[in-house]
Amino acid sequence: MTIYALSSGPGISGIAVIRVSGIHTKKVLRNMTFSSLPKPKVASLRKIKNPQTKELIDEGILLWFPGPHSYTGEDMAEFHIHGSKAVIDAIHSSISNIDGCRLAEPGEFTKIAFQNGKINLLKAESISDLISAETEIQRQQAIKIMSGKSSDKFNSLRERLLKVLSNIEAKIDFPEEDLPNNILQNIHFETKSIKDEIKKILNDQKVGEIIREGFKIAIVGPTNAGKSSLLNYLSKRDVAIVSEIAGTTRDVIEAHLNLDGLPIVISDTAGIRNSKDEIEKKGIKLALNRAENSDLNIIVLEPKNVDFTDFLKHFIPNKFILVINKIDLGIEQINDEIKKYNPIYISIKEDKNLDTLMNNIKENLKNKFLSSKDIYITRQRHRKNLEKCVEHLNRFEEKKSIDDFDKGAEDIRLATRYLGTIVGKVDVEEILGSIFSDFCIGK
Repeated sequence: MTIYALSSGPGISGIAVIRVSGIHTKKVLRNMTFSSLPKPKVASLRKIKNPQTKELIDEGILLWFPGPHSYTGEDMAEFHIHGSKAVIDAIHSSISNIDGCRLAEPGEFTKIAFQNGKINLLKAESISDLISAETEIQRQQAIKIMSGKSSDKFNSLRERLLKVLSNIEAKIDFPEEDLPNNILQNIHFETKSIKDEIKKILNDQKVGEIIREGFKIAIVGPTNAGKSSLLNYLSKRDVAIVSEIAGTTRDVIEAHLNLDGLPIVISDTAGIRNSKDEIEKKGIKLALNRAENSDLNIIVLEPKNVDFTDFLKHFIPNKFILVINKIDLGIEQINDEIKKYNPIYISIKEDKNLDTLMNNIKENLKNKFLSSKDIYITRQRHRKNLEKCVEHLNRFEEKKSIDDFDKGAEDIRLATRYLGTIVGKVDVEEILGSIFSDFCIGK
């Protein structure tokens, strides 16, 4: 089967790229141009026609990549044509009428590249992340993963485990042979060393995942403190409704920001107070849950409502910034208990000290993002496999006798499998669908 799809972005553009890959690629090129194949990897100007009517559709550039020396490892071609909807639809329609051709599924080109050994799973995921990158730090992380440093690390750990496994299986298969007396000690030393390295990788404060998904900030506090106004200020647009009526915000409202190249997902939440309204109570519960799961909370109070000390005790000290808004109303009522938290005094209405708040947020972000130079984990899938690997290495360490090697071999085998699953060294068909479904069509 041969697949095709628009690989450039949808919408009107000067140039659009339609990609074709599969055994019928040559036939597609010949039928669409009524001419010989272009030279491999050389841009060639061609008239592109309807295979059935020979009507001219467009004039554009063709690129021909014979397999296996292509992105997918199969015969592949690209049509670089004018980016109008009419031209794209006409070419899609023409290719669809050629036997053996169908529209590609999301991520199918990259999936085929992986299946043909052109890339591993980590590189496939980094390609998706690079396409989706909205900030500079996300782009840098995707490029770093694409360079292969993470793959090399996981492959190295896997090779070490395979060597351990070979020593264990040698003892199982040839029990009569005299292996070195210190083999058990050496094996346990090596597996412990591997386990410690993996645990160090896991102890990364989830920096890679935070960069990929965005640093989560929740704006929380009592009603009418100015939470929605702060969200609108940070977003530089009217994201949330601002009203003097208490309890206006009842759901969690999100905005995605790019703060000096750092990705942020900031949430405005329902005002926290005792309420009998069932809908508002659900909103307050959502607010508390969002605060608990955020990387940073901005707690907004105002001078008339600063009796919030009991609430503050539930927060981890370095996980929140305390803000006193509406200082234009005066700050005489603020007690010493609140002052212990070093609040930032602002006025959104009069644009006072908001630069101080912004600098505080940036400092918190930079400390978080720069906490790890080596980022290996960027997805929950990686983390779960590493945790499973550590779990089986722990089980192996419980095997104290060389007579237990037959049982221990299975633990090492499974640990090796979980490491291999990260880069795709084992049969991972069951996870491919979920990984490549996140891609855009045409990639």
